[in-house]
Amino acid sequence: MRHSSWFVLIVAVFVTCLITANIIAVKLVNLFGLIVPAAVIIFPISYIFGDVLTEVYGYAASRRVIWLGFICNLLAVIAMAIGGALPAASFWQHQAAYDTILGYTPRLLTASFIAYLIGEFANSFILAKMKVATRGRWLWTRTIGSTLIGEGLDSLVFMTIAFFGTIPLDGMANAIVTQWLFKVAYEVLATPLTYAVVTWLKRQEGVDVYDERTNFSPWAFE
Repeated sequence: MRHSSWFVLIVAVFVTCLITANIIAVKLVNLFGLIVPAAVIIFPISYIFGDVLTEVYGYAASRRVIWLGFICNLLAVIAMAIGGALPAASFWQHQAAYDTILGYTPRLLTASFIAYLIGEFANSFILAKMKVATRGRWLWTRTIGSTLIGEGLDSLVFMTIAFFGTIPLDGMANAIVTQWLFKVAYEVLATPLTYAVVTWLKRQEGVDVYDERTNFSPWAFE
């Protein structure tokens, strides 16, 4: 299957945003009085590009990219784990820093991977279904609506698996809602840009896929 240069570029940005977000998520930042992981500055971009992929190229293409992102992220984690396990040079004194930033506990890693798959597939599925239902009109309803569900599930699943039983329920609920609202606000603000990219790509590629007979199973590789 041949893919255009623009498709490849979008996939590259999607995967880069995903891997970068997982690396910088270890830092907590204060944005406008909200305590959130540093990943919020780039992770929502993966959803924006996921919207573009589904809207222009369809759910089947987006599904392949979601799994590609999963595999690339897993490869990055394995490489960082091996790098951390290798014996350090005698003059290198930063093993603790390396482990703090690039080390992943099994629970956090599991939470991250499961949340990613559920959130991304929900986002793509809802957008594709809404596109058919609206006959391609009102793009903003699809991008925002799918993000509301996808980002909501991502935040809920990650926080629940990663921190249930270790932090109070009210604190966990507050963190879920805070991250969710921040990510959705990001999507809303980016809507004009999403419109411009989607419109330009459809014209450039001559493609505008409607998933009317698509197999929506995450496990189907068409």
